[in-house]
Amino acid sequence: MPEPYVPIQPSPRSPAYLLLEDGRRFDGIAVGSPGESLGEVVFNTAMTGYQEILTDPSYTGQLVAMTAPQIGNYGVTSEDRESALPAVAGFIVREVARRHSSWRSQGSLADYLREHGIVAISEVDTRALTRHIRTKGAMRGGIAPASTPESQFLERIRRHPRMEGLDLACGVSTEESYQVPAIGQERFHVVAYDFGVKAHSPKLLAERGCRVTVVPVETALEQVLEENPDGFFISNGPGDPAAVELATRTIRGLADRGIPVFGICLGHQLIARAFGGRTYKLPFGHHGANHPVKASARETVEITSQNHGFAVEAPQGEEIPGAPGLRVTHRNLYDGTVEGLEHRSLPVFSVQYHPESAPGPHDSQYLFDQFVKLMEVSRGEGERADADA
Repeated sequence: MPEPYVPIQPSPRSPAYLLLEDGRRFDGIAVGSPGESLGEVVFNTAMTGYQEILTDPSYTGQLVAMTAPQIGNYGVTSEDRESALPAVAGFIVREVARRHSSWRSQGSLADYLREHGIVAISEVDTRALTRHIRTKGAMRGGIAPASTPESQFLERIRRHPRMEGLDLACGVSTEESYQVPAIGQERFHVVAYDFGVKAHSPKLLAERGCRVTVVPVETALEQVLEENPDGFFISNGPGDPAAVELATRTIRGLADRGIPVFGICLGHQLIARAFGGRTYKLPFGHHGANHPVKASARETVEITSQNHGFAVEAPQGEEIPGAPGLRVTHRNLYDGTVEGLEHRSLPVFSVQYHPESAPGPHDSQYLFDQFVKLMEVSRGEGERADADA
């Protein structure tokens, strides 16, 4: 006889609220670590991948609201982490699953949030919240227990720094260099700037025969050259690209020497700025695993994973104002923003989205193969391969 069903007893329900800087309040129930948290409130439209989202360093300083109605139904596992610890400032959901079910699961989402000190709130009307942010734009906000005086909390929220002008990459970058060995035969050596790199990016390079040396953001051009790299990878990361100017000298220095350069997300924005382009703050950013992007050269539409609040300025066509050496290769089909760049004569290219597909679709993993092809050509291997063919 099967054992009778015994429902899980819910944990004590502690009232809490989310407050936005314009005074809009959303009441709910605390589900994570007790306390308060402040940050920029953004929404993510992914249906799954909540653990990858929680551990994505690009979300540093942000309170992330999930638009999917139930989160946590397959639990959490250490295999899905994109960094050692969660990076979000806070987490906002409509409902946390009372039961989690997956053969890979190592625990529940609620326990994971409490274990890592992440302030979170459930029972929030995330549909109304998302519509409000889409109309008014991403704004500062905070999660607090219901006992916290609203007027005092609102004052603290309005004193909290805005995302514009913030250099957050230094706070999430590795303090010391480390290596990810190539899987199988080593073919290339790639140096990766860690602005908040997700674990999946070096892994995909390693699967393609690359030994990856991940270096801190303060690493100077001369130190990178000492590593004798075959290629240079510039990772994703949080904050305003205009506040991270140190990397632009290294990008130009390596590109001018003919070393292939590949950037994603923040790396894409820094490449644009290195060659004279400009960036700006989006109204509410792109956060999700379902954004359509048109790749002009391939004549295809990719479904992409995205997480960024800034974009490269380029109103129309292929031209980048102030950066004649660059051309636009990809456009977002939602709002027409720039999603990809390449240099007209140097081995440099970038995309705004996350081709490592963590979380999300695998449409864009070809970009890692494209990077490997550039390194082959740079060493002459690509020409030999064409001749042999």
